[in-house]
Amino acid sequence: MTNYTPHLRPIGAMLAAAGLALSGPARSAPEQPQMTVERVVMLMRHGVRPSTKFPATPAGTTRDAWPSWSTEAGDLTPHGAEGIRRLAAYDRDLLTRQGLLPATGCADGGAISAWASGSSRAIKTGLAFVETLQAGCKVTLDHPANEDEEDQFHPDSAATALDGDRALAASQAQFPSGGLEGVIAARKGDFATLQRIVGVPVDTASTLKATPGDKPDLKGGLSFGSTAGQTILLQYLEGMPMEQVGWGRASKADIRAILRFHPVKFQYETRPAYVAQRLAAPIVTRIVDALSGTGGRLTLLFGHDTNIAALGGFYDMHWTMADYPRDDIAPGGAIGFELVRDRAGRRFVRAFQQAQSMDQLRALSPLTRAAPPSRSYLQIPGCGSRKALCDLATFEKITRERLAKPTD
Repeated sequence: MTNYTPHLRPIGAMLAAAGLALSGPARSAPEQPQMTVERVVMLMRHGVRPSTKFPATPAGTTRDAWPSWSTEAGDLTPHGAEGIRRLAAYDRDLLTRQGLLPATGCADGGAISAWASGSSRAIKTGLAFVETLQAGCKVTLDHPANEDEEDQFHPDSAATALDGDRALAASQAQFPSGGLEGVIAARKGDFATLQRIVGVPVDTASTLKATPGDKPDLKGGLSFGSTAGQTILLQYLEGMPMEQVGWGRASKADIRAILRFHPVKFQYETRPAYVAQRLAAPIVTRIVDALSGTGGRLTLLFGHDTNIAALGGFYDMHWTMADYPRDDIAPGGAIGFELVRDRAGRRFVRAFQQAQSMDQLRALSPLTRAAPPSRSYLQIPGCGSRKALCDLATFEKITRERLAKPTD
């Protein structure tokens, strides 16, 4: 394990630019009255990056070459890092009002725990966040020395004990009428939009196949749509001129349409309970332990959209982040959990989503109480009818039972 202690810079100017004070009434997601927040755990996707390889898709799948980036493939861009800092400045104010961070100075030692995936983009995202959250303070970000030593955010097949054939069957059980062809047919309009943007015919034929010891693998048109849609989204979020975003052939409405391929890929590869409960186990263990009293008041985890998709599948939670499709995961988007206490001393868990809108991130707009990021509480199935509140004992029972005996 390699520890990075960032060289931190003052937060005052950033808070002032964002119009945030360190006290006063909250204007973010409404909170149930008379609740005291005791702990927060948050799993965040890394910020804006280029495609993970150049070119983003194979030759011949687009009429024109993909626009170039100045950042290495898959790494956090400077624009992406600044977007993360905007989120951290907003969260600094929110967490201060919740009583989890001091209004001035540094939090007590051990109050903040931070872990990142071994990928450079996740590490840089974590550094950008903690250096803004606690400017001038020593906050250690823990992470593997490299991605090959990863065992939390991307556990290996020995740890997950996934059976590829069972994983495939669990995924296929979610197919609509008509099977995989029905999935393709439901995205007919989105394929037409994608084809107009890439400028060549898109082969919509797709396959979902078992992978020994791993989750199912979706190939073909649906997978291409996910990759191309994400790449064009990232161009938009990076602030590229619109004549470069999708070769000048993609409007924001078009981008939102082709983004629907992304959660479809996760729905069949990662979210089935058989798969998600195994892939998410290391992260979920950190979450439930932190909420139950292990570690500090604030636990921060910096990973990938795959981690958040698996977390959603583990609890069968659903969300809409800002102006993204249902169950999609925005760059810099997060799923978190608050441990809260009512006036009678009873403790509950509240799950939430948080993300900047596409235009907030594209413009690097200041996030203020008047113009906050998207933030809303989520239902945790199995917790009864009390909206967005899950009794702590019930949450622990649900979690630890699935960790001990995941769905067959």
